[in-house]
Amino acid sequence: MMLRFAPKILWLCNAPEIVERNLCGEALTLADAAPLRDDVSTDEITPLPILTHWDDQLGRHPYTGFAAGGRTPIGIDAVRANGIEVVIAGKRYGKGSSREHSPAAEKFAGVRLVIAQSFERIYRQNADNIGLFTSTDFGLVDRIRAGEAIAVDELVAGRDALAAAILKAGGLLRFGQQFMREVREAEGTGPERPRTLFEKIVARHALATELTEAHPAPGDGAFVRADWRFIHEYYTGMAAHMLHSTFGRPLALHDPQSIVVFEDHTSYVSESPTHVRAGLVPNVLAMCEAQRRFAADYGLRAHRTLTEDEARADDGRNVAGISHAMMAEHYALPGQLVVGTDSHTPHSGALGCVAFGVGTTDMANAFMTGAVRLTVPQSLRIVLDGRVPAGVTAKDIVLHLLALPRIRAGGGVGRVFEFTGDAIAQLATDERATLTNMTAELGGFTGIVAPDEETVRFLRERRGIDFTLQPWMRSDDDAAYAETIHVDCARVPPMVARPGDPGNGLPLADIGEPVRIDIAYGGSCTAGKREDFDHYHAVLRWAADHGLRVAPHVSLYLQFGTTAVRDHCAQRGYLDAFEKVGARLLQPSCGACGNCGPGSSIDEKQVTVSAINRNFPGRGGPGQVWLASPPTVAASAIAGELMSFDELRRRHASSLP
Repeated sequence: MMLRFAPKILWLCNAPEIVERNLCGEALTLADAAPLRDDVSTDEITPLPILTHWDDQLGRHPYTGFAAGGRTPIGIDAVRANGIEVVIAGKRYGKGSSREHSPAAEKFAGVRLVIAQSFERIYRQNADNIGLFTSTDFGLVDRIRAGEAIAVDELVAGRDALAAAILKAGGLLRFGQQFMREVREAEGTGPERPRTLFEKIVARHALATELTEAHPAPGDGAFVRADWRFIHEYYTGMAAHMLHSTFGRPLALHDPQSIVVFEDHTSYVSESPTHVRAGLVPNVLAMCEAQRRFAADYGLRAHRTLTEDEARADDGRNVAGISHAMMAEHYALPGQLVVGTDSHTPHSGALGCVAFGVGTTDMANAFMTGAVRLTVPQSLRIVLDGRVPAGVTAKDIVLHLLALPRIRAGGGVGRVFEFTGDAIAQLATDERATLTNMTAELGGFTGIVAPDEETVRFLRERRGIDFTLQPWMRSDDDAAYAETIHVDCARVPPMVARPGDPGNGLPLADIGEPVRIDIAYGGSCTAGKREDFDHYHAVLRWAADHGLRVAPHVSLYLQFGTTAVRDHCAQRGYLDAFEKVGARLLQPSCGACGNCGPGSSIDEKQVTVSAINRNFPGRGGPGQVWLASPPTVAASAIAGELMSFDELRRRHASSLP
């Protein structure tokens, strides 16, 4: 089959005036557009407020958050109005969220092909699943401009056979109707050879279909069985719409007892400046109601976060919080396989399970068939050596990793990050979860830590489970890795990441000039866990005991990740210190991390220091967002500028009793 594309091409580049000339109809070459923008995130392709749409309305909005030269040069309806069918960008296109809304918005706007130097794994898989072509072949550009028809086989060249078959079928649901009528459990665990823990778990969950083998090699497409599938409110409406449109009502969901539904992003949406100004709060409430109806119609297990009024009346029996944090607190177990519609699903990898994020179509297909698509990745072995210094957290370690040139260049894209080494043994499960959670920012497929006695302790103390480790739950000594990266944790200092990208990391001490802050935010799945709140409390208790408060020009927000974290803080007496220094405490929700509540900036001049996991343009509001560890966020709130806890104590050593 041959495809012909309109010769109008949108070049996503660093110069906003070039983009504007492009949109005015000027035909450009690669030389004209260079350098292309790297790291175009899904937050830029479809800013979060747009996610209340899941239909043709998305086609009005692609790239409305795209940032170049400090500007956002692409307006509403610009792509559709200009008849653009081909978009071109640089490296690591589609970073960030697992939102399928991004390729859907492109496709609804008329885009049929995205060409980039490299793609993030979830974005590209989402594009496959809806029939949007992606390519790294820049040789296609001149041929398209010349009006030449391109063979579909050329457009899928270099892709694994499953990805190519899905694209040729027109997307995953159509593929499933044709080739997934018989999905069967694999026999055995494949050929005997040394394996990583990831490979062992995948082999134990392998499925065979008409077109896919049960035990594929790295780089091949495959399907696996998930022990748990979870979804949240930004995806359920879209999934329900596509399922009912394709299969009618009622649906015959596969094993509904293993599906968990979370309402975890929108509890404070009425306090989100972005949503309020755009009049989107009614859309969000309708989106939540659509999820509640879907869960009720099919008897699905559901968790809903609390409003402030509900929290005050809560008798402690409500169990709620951010989806992937809740999965680790209540569901995931070592050796299991977990998928969710969030890029931070790898959070549960801290327990020694395989956990990864998928898009809406993947989840919709999994709801019906029980099968989850993946392209079998290679593994990186991340050896964390040495003793972690006092005052340094897992967040500092992962910001250090993100700043490594090898990772910045995309060396982790699509790979499994297996964390091991002496320092891992020193980290509790909450801290390990920070590492596995932020493999999303590292570009990885997932992160995993082999279960050990610390895992057993976590399951016993947090969940009342007496778990017995099995001998197979570790990587074999001779397992193959694409690369091994050593980090001397004893040399990792408190870190921050400059605004714009989590990979903009540097030691806090190297900033130079003071950075005045307006907002300090401690929360999110990455930094709303019990141990994170232990860190916040250590700083703020010290401050309260010495008569210090949050700096007058700073607003400090502390948002619990789950109700269990909130209750932990209450039981340990932490709330007194938080209140004395002037922090605002927020009920469990994603909140400011997703630009969905208090803690978001309201204008571009504001500077935020945040313990969240990503700071792409527009994330957390229009202002600048610095990433930092929980103790650095708390210390900076007291100081009124970016500052470590050690420096805060030194600064006040002579003036305090």
